[in-house]
Parts: sequence; structure tokens; C-alpha cells
Amino acid sequence: MTAAQTQTPAPEKETGAPGPSRWREAFTRIATGNALVSVLAVIASIIVGSIMIAATDPDVQAAAGYFFQRPTDTFGAIGSSVGGAYAALFRGSIYNFNATSFAIGIRPFTETLKFATPLIAAGLGVGLAFRAGLFNIGGQGQMLMAAAAAGYIATAWDLPFPLHMIAALVAGIIAGAIWGGIAGLLKARTGAHEVIVTIMLNHIAFYLLAWMLATQGVLQAPGSSNPKTAPMADTAVLPQILGPMYKLHLGFLLALVAVAVTWWILERSSLGFRFRAVGENPAAARTAGISVGRMYFVVMIIGGGLVGLAGVSQALGTEPNGFGGGIDAGIGFDAITVALLGRSRPIGILFAGLLFGAFKTGGFTMQASQGVPIEIVLVVQSLIVLFIAAPPLVRAMFGIPQPEQAPRRVRRAAKKEVAA
Repeated sequence: MTAAQTQTPAPEKETGAPGPSRWREAFTRIATGNALVSVLAVIASIIVGSIMIAATDPDVQAAAGYFFQRPTDTFGAIGSSVGGAYAALFRGSIYNFNATSFAIGIRPFTETLKFATPLIAAGLGVGLAFRAGLFNIGGQGQMLMAAAAAGYIATAWDLPFPLHMIAALVAGIIAGAIWGGIAGLLKARTGAHEVIVTIMLNHIAFYLLAWMLATQGVLQAPGSSNPKTAPMADTAVLPQILGPMYKLHLGFLLALVAVAVTWWILERSSLGFRFRAVGENPAAARTAGISVGRMYFVVMIIGGGLVGLAGVSQALGTEPNGFGGGIDAGIGFDAITVALLGRSRPIGILFAGLLFGAFKTGGFTMQASQGVPIEIVLVVQSLIVLFIAAPPLVRAMFGIPQPEQAPRRVRRAAKKEVAA
């Protein structure tokens, strides 16, 4: 045998780049990690928010000036400022104990449910994409296109109730699904990164809606020069489910239905199994015969439709008197936080949406009654995202062992089992 024949062949280089696989693994852990980390992230954010509330309170600042003379004054001021702020948050989002009747006192809770409605629906759309390994940040564009389609049907068509409402609802969901499907199709056919595509689609949707609102015969109110639609026809408006005293509309019940349907798709259907398989390991899913590109396309269609439901609830339920270019109200991006906090699971997203709805509703009461800057609520929401994205930090803060740090007794038992 020649020397060339006796040489040991060099090992073949791996074709997969290690960078993307590490990022995918990190993304999957963040989006679908332990629910305990989500709860602790909220607690940690509230603690940091309490520190900021105390630090910005004038009474606390004044008492801190003579802290070493009478420290109890400083602690009392801190307790008063933080306790008053969160009491105001409760009164503004759950129940107002100062109300003269139960019907009036429970009104803040209905406002929380109203604010949570689009957050839940949009969070479901974003979370569904997360489970398939896609980072859908195109919620703004999908909401705007859904609102535009629903608004056009609600203002330009003349149909009886409930046919008119159903037509506007379906049109909005389809528009959101199409807008999300564009990103899914480009991802499946060309490999275009969904983050870049959805960002661009957000800009396209924003300026396309601006053109519609400035053009007579499309969305602009007849005889008006303002970039705003005409009021929605009464036959197309989502009805209020608790009567005229409250602003909670049918969109909340539709969001609950969306939670149930999304849960069934993910946990009980073969389609959901394929979504999860692609999200965990697209290469293994492809080897098992799953069309990864097709799953990307389908999941973005369904996710876009869910986000579209949020746009419809805004146009037909929250803003029935006409809407402008700010109809999304930042919900498309807040939905990312809701999906992360809910760990991309429908039930978790439901509770995360309710929490953020309470923040939005109660934040105004905190500002009005206690003088707490509304920006502190936004800081708390941002901190939630920060802590969720850093599970080791949260575990270290609360003294919880890291997942890979198994007890020594368990490691010894595992070594004995392997040796045997």
C-alpha cells in the first residue's frame, strides 16, 4: 500500500455554521423557557420600579436630606410613596374602593380587559411564530392593514347587522394574514430573514395607511381634509358585552376564543406538532419529512390573522368613531413583550396580556393621583423584557440554581449508573 493509501483521512468539516445554531438555541430558551423565570422577572421589575418611584418622590427626597437625624421619616416616606403608587395602580386597574357602588367600582377592571384584548390577540400571533422558530416583529404592519381593511368595509359597505360586522371582521383578519403571509412566503422561498422583512413591511403598511387616510374614496372621511376615517357604521361596530356603562366589547370574547383555538392548534393538532418540531430543530424536522418552508408560510399566515384580530378590535371596538394612523397604539411591539412573558404559550399569553392591560389602565391613575411619571410603568415593562432575556440573572438574584447545576447527589448517582 502506498503512503497516500495508508494515511488516515481528514475528518469532514461540518456544514452547519455554529453561530446561527447558538442564536437559535438562545432564542428558543428565551421564548419557551421556564414559567418561573417569567414570574420572577415581573417581581424583580416591580422591585426596581418601586425603587424608582421612591427615588423620584419629592417627599422621599426631602426626608433623605436629614436621614441620619430621623431615618424613620425617610422610611415612612418611602412606604407612603411606593404603597400609594401601587394602591393607585390597583384602584385604576382592578377595583376602585372609593366608588359609590360596585358597578362603578368594577369599571377599572373592564378597562383592563379592554386594553388587554388587542394585546392578547397580537401576542398569540407573535407567540405562535416563536414556537415555529420565527421572530415576527411585524405586528404593527399586520395590525394597520387589518384595521384598514375592516375600516373600509365598516365605512363603505351598507349591510345589516350582524352580517356587516362579520364581513368587516373577516376582512381584517384576512388582511393581517396576507401581510404576515408575505413575510412567511419570502422566508420559505428565498430564505429572507423574517426580522428584516417584517420591519420593512411595517414601514410599508404605515405609509400605505397614511396614503389611504389622505385619499378621498379610500379611507378618508368624506368632505374632510383630516387623515382620519369616518365613524364606523353602527351595524359593523363590535357590540358592548356589559352594556353602555362599560366600554368592554365583543373583541374580548373573540380574543378568548383565539386563545382556545391557538392552544388546540399547538397542543392537540398535527399541524401544531409540525410547528413545534420546526421551531426546535428545522434540520431534524426536514429529515422527518416535514416541509419546513411550508410551515414557515402557514405559521405566518395564522399568526398574521391573529394579529389582524387585534387590529379589528381596535378599529371596530375601541375606536368606532374613526381612527387615524396611530390606530396600532404601539400594540404591535408590546405584543412581543407579552409573548415573551407568556413563554409563547396561549394560557401564559392570556395572563401576560391581562397584566400589561392592568399596567396601561392603572398607570394613568398612578400619574393622576400620586404624581408618578407614566414613564415608570414603561420602564417596568422594559425591565420585564430585560429579565426574561437573562434567565441566569433572574435565577442568581433569587438564589435559584441554574438548570445545569444539578445537586451533587444527583450527579454522583448519574456517574454510578453510567459506570455500571
